[in-house]
Order: sequence, then structure tokens, then C-alpha cells
Amino acid sequence: MDKFRAFRIDEKDGEVVAGFAELTLDDLTAGNVVVRVTHSTINYKDALAATGKGRILRRYPLNGGIDLAGVVVSSEDAEFQPGTEVVMNGCGLSETADGGYSEYARVDSQGLVALPEGMSCAEAMQIGTAGYTAALSIHRMEQNGQAPDLGPVVVTGASGGVGSIAIDMLAGRGYEVVAVTGKAAQADYLEAIGARRVLLRDDIDFGKRPLEKAAWAGAIDNLGGDYLAWLTRTMRYGGNIASIGLAANHELHTTVMPFILRAVCLLGINSVDTPRELRRAVWRRIGGDLRPRHLDRIGQRTMSFDELPTAFDDYIAGSVTGRTVVEIS
Repeated sequence: MDKFRAFRIDEKDGEVVAGFAELTLDDLTAGNVVVRVTHSTINYKDALAATGKGRILRRYPLNGGIDLAGVVVSSEDAEFQPGTEVVMNGCGLSETADGGYSEYARVDSQGLVALPEGMSCAEAMQIGTAGYTAALSIHRMEQNGQAPDLGPVVVTGASGGVGSIAIDMLAGRGYEVVAVTGKAAQADYLEAIGARRVLLRDDIDFGKRPLEKAAWAGAIDNLGGDYLAWLTRTMRYGGNIASIGLAANHELHTTVMPFILRAVCLLGINSVDTPRELRRAVWRRIGGDLRPRHLDRIGQRTMSFDELPTAFDDYIAGSVTGRTVVEIS
């Protein structure tokens, strides 16, 4: 192949600059599998990296995009033969290695997963890191005893990508889901994808006591800060909280009381560095019992590669609902 296009992020004079560039395979970071990327997606982390609002890249320059799906072109790993459709999320993409905003990617096969049966590359990117993180959260919670009959599970940051797919997946598993959002206008959307009830962030009484009235059997938290502290104080006995984000605040001020008196479990969810076998197990579940039922609602936006640079500001502003698929090639 000759030159191809990529959306490249660099640093000049202490400022992050990003834009399209023409590259060859020799310009890409090392890897043992070359993928023709057909689709990628946009995550909040991608917007931080592309705009310089957050220091995501650990080296410069790199192609952006923490997600990719496409077709294997060449491979030094016998497991991934040319023609195999694959998905990759996290694993250092757009942090230490060139990411998915490129017509071709060269990647380490340790992070690759063959697409689940019956799933297209576009659908894989409707799910992407957001859906993978939601599935990993549910997987870890259920490993720790979470079950639908224990009571309601609350999802904060509900209208975002992780929150939306978490609601869909939990409802599909039979859980009673309570969606917490700051966007009153999204209540109908959240109920349509599986929320039994919608709780507005401004209506929450955080309380001040070490333990408040026990309300939730589990939680998936995108926000951190006061919201995560509130969740620790309002969980039922043995409840699991999957902590996946810090959209509100990176700090956590709570006490040991929820952990020693109610046996609350705080589960840290890292979707980037998941071990290979766990990553594969979670993607198998995404193609099976955790397969989202409302991708047509959650991931209905599609944009061309050319449009990509115009999309990041809305993510920084927090005005995006659901998922966006980027058609690369």
C-alpha cells in the first residue's frame, strides 16, 4: 500500500496540534498485525486528546482514536489471518501507540479480538470502549455476587455512551435500572433504552451522615466526586459500585462506615489494561447475553472521517447523548 490518511496529534511549543496527515506503514508504531480500519468512534477521552484539554498521549506524535474495527491485512500471529474482522479498544491506542483514526493501523495482537459472531464492524464501534466498559463493569459486579433479584442498580452519567449502554445491558439482564442524569430532556430516551426510573442530578439530596438510607443494590458510576461518595452512603448491604469515570470530580470524600457496616464493595474498572483472556470473555458476553438491544437509538449518529475534527468540542461540553460512529474507510 502507498500513503494513507490519518488524524494525527502532535505537540509543538507546548501546545497540542491535531489534523489530517498522509502516512505510510513505516510511520506507524510497532505491531505484529496490520488492520485496514473501517470504523472508529468518539469517546470523551478522544476529545480530550485531540483538543489538548487532557494529557492523554504519553508520546508524540500519535494517531488519535482509542477504538478501531476493521479487517486484518497482514499478520505475524496465526490466530488473526488476513480477512479476519477484528475489534480493539484501549490497549494503549492513542496513548502509547497509534490509534484508530487512520485508514490503516499496526497493532499488537495481544489486544485484538475477533468480532463476535453476527456483529459488524459498525456495530462494534457503536459499542466501542464505552460499551466494553459497561460490560466489564457488569461482568465484575456479577462475579462479585450482583443479581437482578437483589434490587435496583443505579447508573450515573446515564445519557453518555457508557451510561446508555450500561442501562441497555442491565435491563436486558433483568435488572431494575435507575438512571441518574443532569439532562431532564433525555428522560424519554433513557426510559426507551431500559431505565425503570430517571432521577435528576439536581434533585439528589446527598445527605451528610456516614450512612444514609440504603436504596441501591448496585451502581455504575461515571461521575466520581460527591456522586460516588453519595453512592457509598446509600448502598444496601453487600452492594457493588463499579467506578468507571470522573466526569464530575476525581476526588472521593467518604468514610469507612459503608465498607465495614454494610459490606459495600467498590470495584475499580480499567478498560485499557484488561488482561487478554478477560477482554475476550467480556467481548464474548457483548456478543451474547450482554448484547445491547437498542443500538439503533444509542449509536444512531454516523459521521465521515472528514467530519471528525468538528465533533470534539461537543464532547468536551458534555452535550452529546449516546454514541457516534466514524466511518474511516
